[in-house]
Amino acid sequence: MTEPLPGLRPRAALAMSPDVASAVLDPESRAALGALCDLAPTVLEDLTAPAARSVLADVDLLVTGWGCPPLDDDVLRAAPRLRAVVHTAGSVRGHVTDACWERGIEVSSAAAANALPVAEYTLAMILLTGKRALESARDYRAARARTDWLRTPRTVGNHRRTVGVLSASLIGRRVIDLLRPHDVEVLLHDPYVDDAEAARLGVRRVDLAELFRRSDTVSVHTPLLPETRGLVSRELIGSMRPDAVLINTARGAVVDQDALTDAAVAGRIRAVLDVTDPEVLPPEHPLWDCEHVLLTPHLAGSQGNEWRRLADTAVSEIARWARGEDFLHPVRRERLAFQA
Repeated sequence: MTEPLPGLRPRAALAMSPDVASAVLDPESRAALGALCDLAPTVLEDLTAPAARSVLADVDLLVTGWGCPPLDDDVLRAAPRLRAVVHTAGSVRGHVTDACWERGIEVSSAAAANALPVAEYTLAMILLTGKRALESARDYRAARARTDWLRTPRTVGNHRRTVGVLSASLIGRRVIDLLRPHDVEVLLHDPYVDDAEAARLGVRRVDLAELFRRSDTVSVHTPLLPETRGLVSRELIGSMRPDAVLINTARGAVVDQDALTDAAVAGRIRAVLDVTDPEVLPPEHPLWDCEHVLLTPHLAGSQGNEWRRLADTAVSEIARWARGEDFLHPVRRERLAFQA
């Protein structure tokens, strides 16, 4: 538990891209932060600049976001009072360094808040692809007439569909929760989940090969780590059922994109990709024009009014910290090896 500053309001600063600060922290959120701490008026983007160093010299807390530079030894030397980092997004890997942990800085993240819109997007895509809604809409627009719905193939629909969830991450678990009311079987592959925990989640734990072989839809929620790069291999993609769907809202490099492209262009499987590798594919890439693939521009995570959820989470965490309470959403150094 952190020790409160007796009789003092913590000094805080925003460390992120100014555009991010404007988007994520609206005036009401800024006012809420200002009610809890003495908030520096300048958004710190370049932590080496003299103006930033002047602010860092007095801060107890940094509120970070997308675009925050690494908090390395040099930055920490300029911030001798810094005791906590509250991140207004998900992963802290890009800016919380070993030096932060060695200093004993407490870290909180809004990853749980950001997990909900990703899980909602995933659920929507699972159900829409199960009904082949996008293809049906395309064909309906082209024909301007209704087809014989009584000839709909029995592969269409979500009744007793098998959904494979790859990784019981924060997002993977939210997807499992959202799937509960639906008449689907959920398989899970996660090497850190045992049978007892799988039973508590209401899923069946399977190995990686069985997940891909048996699922009608596979949803990828694995963080990108050295050992997960290319985890969804050509062999696994080749083992998927004909017309199965691969949904990726994690990181593009978790999937062998060449293998996925080959399978999708050939019409063997379908895919919904909110992430690719690189993040924006070259204009000539065949996935752009593949009728079996839906590409979206990394929109599953928090956007628009969903940013308020991130801001509210950060404000709540800072309120707890200022009272001397533990963070509700702490980031632990020992868990980073398993997290995005």
